[in-house]
Amino acid sequence: MRVIAGTARRMKLVTPDGMDTRPTQDIIKETLFNMIQFDVPGSVFVDLCAGSGQMGIEALSRGARRAYFIENDKKAIACIQKNIHTTRFEDQSVLLKQEALNALRHIHEKEVHIIYMDPPYESEVAVNALQILQGCSYVTEETLIIVETSLDSDFSDLEEIGFQIVREKDYKTNRHLFIRKTTEV
Repeated sequence: MRVIAGTARRMKLVTPDGMDTRPTQDIIKETLFNMIQFDVPGSVFVDLCAGSGQMGIEALSRGARRAYFIENDKKAIACIQKNIHTTRFEDQSVLLKQEALNALRHIHEKEVHIIYMDPPYESEVAVNALQILQGCSYVTEETLIIVETSLDSDFSDLEEIGFQIVREKDYKTNRHLFIRKTTEV
């Protein structure tokens, strides 16, 4: 696994051993960042269920102002720390070593521009996180929330909690949902 583009381009990243994390494939990461390339520079980026931290590091490499890495697995935290150090992004990184849903309440920003979440596919973490994010002042109608999920996941109830899917991108085995707060009329 490596950083695809930007100031840390081609730097190798480490991943946790075992099957507890599922790193996003480089080709999928590249496709995603090509889709959001104009949103990343100067942004505040949240990498929820960060695993190795590769998504937040990619965002920093491409010009994000700050990245929050949220992870509670000890092996994954060690990888994130090593990857942040290797890429020299310590000053722009905030590592929250806690359970994902609790950590969302510990982000102290006026606005977060991009929230990327890649929770275990079979869990309710993404939906529960969206319910919490609905009440967070740093999530605005401009905040882009990207959820990596399985192809058969059901997000049909999003409108009930005040969100809408604005774009979908399917891959062979998974998909990215691009979500924003529903515009209040």
